[in-house]
Amino acid sequence: MADTQVTTQKTEKDKKQDFIYAVGRRREAVARVRLYEHVKDSLSWDNVLINKGDILVNGKLINEIYADTIRRHIFSEPFRVTNTANKYTFTVKVDGGGLSGQLAAIVSGISNALALVEDKKYRAVLKSKGFLTHDARVRERRKVGTGGKARRKKQSPKR
Repeated sequence: MADTQVTTQKTEKDKKQDFIYAVGRRREAVARVRLYEHVKDSLSWDNVLINKGDILVNGKLINEIYADTIRRHIFSEPFRVTNTANKYTFTVKVDGGGLSGQLAAIVSGISNALALVEDKKYRAVLKSKGFLTHDARVRERRKVGTGGKARRKKQSPKR
């Protein structure tokens, strides 16, 4: 009898992921977040080299997209609360919605990813500040017979 050698191929699911994946949603916006604890020298995304502590949103640095100080304060708040500024690297792919909805989805996704890193340490702080609470408000649908608006009623005749 001949010995047969069995070779197994690793599938995509068997490979060790070097990132933590989380999702954040707000209105129509969906942010898919990857948190990297250790950044390799060759890590790039859309031909942009990623350094330790960077946050890339759709291939651009987050400071380029949200340049004003109010929005910078909003997306840096989870890092300030958990004392993790420049400790982790994030890549974010965000779709749908407008700028403020996308920003809220990014903050939610980053907070969810941080809660997955060290569950006991960061989750309680993020939960108490309200970053892990889902904001379920969405656009109200248009009803039939309202003349094109969600809450408008048709005008009744005078006589």
